[in-house]
Amino acid sequence: MKCVFCNAATEEKMTDYKEVGTHLGRFKAEVCTKCGEIFFDSETAAKIQARSKELGLFGLAKRAKVAEVGNSIAIRVPKRLAEFVGLKKGQEVLITPEEKNRLSIEV
Repeated sequence: MKCVFCNAATEEKMTDYKEVGTHLGRFKAEVCTKCGEIFFDSETAAKIQARSKELGLFGLAKRAKVAEVGNSIAIRVPKRLAEFVGLKKGQEVLITPEEKNRLSIEV
């Protein structure tokens, strides 16, 4: 197989896979020898997705709207995501800009 990004050759390897910081396992993949891009076949992708669902990780990413509250703005965090990170009402968090368009929220 050729890499779809840089056109270099790929080789079959067992690859660790993480989702939202949780190790899901080692899976067979084609890995580009030049750029390191990882490609999973559909059967392996289905196994990864099943493991993600089993651990409650699948579908955690959600879109949210920004609201105005007094002189501030607020972003509602979906309940399932709040539970996953252990966020509770009234709890303080640290919000840090990582880039111009990316925030990090530390619970």
